[in-house]
Amino acid sequence: MEGKEESGGTQDYVGDPRNDTVLISVNGFLTPREEAKVSVFDSGFVLGDGVWEGLRLINGRIAFLDRHFDRLWDGAKMLRIDIGLSREALTQRLYDVIDANDMKDGVHIRLMVTRGKKRSPYQDPRLTIGGATIVIIPEWKLPRPEMLARGLRLFTVHIRRTGPAEQDQKLNSHSKLNCILACIQAMEAGADEALMLDDRGFVATCNSTHFFIVRKGELWTSGGGYCLAGITRDAVLRAARRAGIPAHERDFSLFDVYGADEVFVTGTFAGLTPVVSVDGRTIGEATARDPVDASGPMTRRLRALYKALEAEEAQGRAP
Repeated sequence: MEGKEESGGTQDYVGDPRNDTVLISVNGFLTPREEAKVSVFDSGFVLGDGVWEGLRLINGRIAFLDRHFDRLWDGAKMLRIDIGLSREALTQRLYDVIDANDMKDGVHIRLMVTRGKKRSPYQDPRLTIGGATIVIIPEWKLPRPEMLARGLRLFTVHIRRTGPAEQDQKLNSHSKLNCILACIQAMEAGADEALMLDDRGFVATCNSTHFFIVRKGELWTSGGGYCLAGITRDAVLRAARRAGIPAHERDFSLFDVYGADEVFVTGTFAGLTPVVSVDGRTIGEATARDPVDASGPMTRRLRALYKALEAEEAQGRAP
């Protein structure tokens, strides 16, 4: 049951019993959670052949919706998937399921688009029958406050992020085995999440969030060639630059990470979450941390700037 809380690493959330009876949109039909189904021949199930977005509902509006749609449509174009809806129609479908569940705030939405049903469980796209499968799962989700209070522990795994020559990491595909294997290794090491390097040994990203360090008043994140084009990542960079904070996308190594003043990760679900240790090395001054929020001063400032931008760029309903 949804009310039972279990560990989920950086994606851990406060259980909410309302999620047990939430309505889910399956190809436009509103379906109770326990009855929501797709075919065993669906491309997403058979092959991980699809793209998806994680969205945040804030005060009745979806944050950064245009930017999420840009990434969704770019991914579908790369995979040659016809979404079959206009942006306006998909926006309306999102708000149809939001309204049906009487949701206003504190909601995370998983929007998934797969190539559709297959005639046979084989990879050739020409075996697809009909149009794309579109599933929208909205849930009441708030990050667990303990995660903010104690901060995250990361572990650098041996599994690397691939470059565009293997599979372009900008593609937010349903196939996440690379990240899942990294998460398993970090979990077995007793960490909350995996820190992943690129094939050259530079820091790339985490298995489900983006990675930032603060050094001498500057904000650093990876160059972006080996990580998802994160919406929250981009918003933090834009908010920092607008406030006059030097923000760099650059190559850096674990040497720079271990000596950082602050470290945090970003994602649509939890925003900015502090990191207190990487590979057993304490980040910054552990004794100076607030018992309610382990974030350093720059991370707190950036969180406030990000929240302001998030509210500014949240978008309303389709006409």
